[in-house]
Amino acid sequence: MLTTIGPRTRQTASFISHNSNTLSARGRALFSIIQAAGWPIWPLIACSVLALALVIERFSSLKVRKVAPPKLVNEAITVSKTAVPSPDVVTQLEQNSLLGEVLASGFRALNANPRISDADLRATLEGAGQLAAHKLERYLAALATIASAAPLLGLLGTVIGMIEIFGSQSGSGAVGGANGGGNPAQLAQGISIALYNTAFGLMVAIPSLIFWRYFRAQVDGHLLQMELASEKLLRHLNTLRRS
Repeated sequence: MLTTIGPRTRQTASFISHNSNTLSARGRALFSIIQAAGWPIWPLIACSVLALALVIERFSSLKVRKVAPPKLVNEAITVSKTAVPSPDVVTQLEQNSLLGEVLASGFRALNANPRISDADLRATLEGAGQLAAHKLERYLAALATIASAAPLLGLLGTVIGMIEIFGSQSGSGAVGGANGGGNPAQLAQGISIALYNTAFGLMVAIPSLIFWRYFRAQVDGHLLQMELASEKLLRHLNTLRRS
């Protein structure tokens, strides 16, 4: 048994060590590219970290159960079939989701003024809906800004890098001399390093743009559901108001 386990253990240890060395080498290569690309790449790295944080936050905040649970408006109408719910029930509804906040605003307005007009009741629901829409669209403008600015930052880094490269190549020798043109291999390597800024800018911008469009579509869908639910509750509240 020991002779069987021993080689397998050594193979596993060798595999882990090989993977660890590979990851370490890739990390060093990536860090060297970042160093060679110069200071313009650091704003892009900051944009990438910020974009990742915004995407994670929006994925968490735009879940259906946190925004507009499908059966919430029907449950609210069922609870208030004969009378306006008590303040405790309205508070629970308000804490349920963003749609719950909008529905609770209608109940609170009717509790505060049983003779409230249809226009005032509609205005109350619309105001709560606008506040909910603002919460849904939070950080989307920042994500769109990153998607627009990242390619420009990458291009700026490339231009600055190429200016530095050509500047260092032009003064290496006398005019028309053997060294006047610089080292072509070094020049090609410098240009490739400068282009890393453009590539990294696109790597940040493309996912940011995709996620921004995805979240924008999600927000539009949630707003439509909330608008339909508010209209349904408004008709129900008008029935309670007249009874």
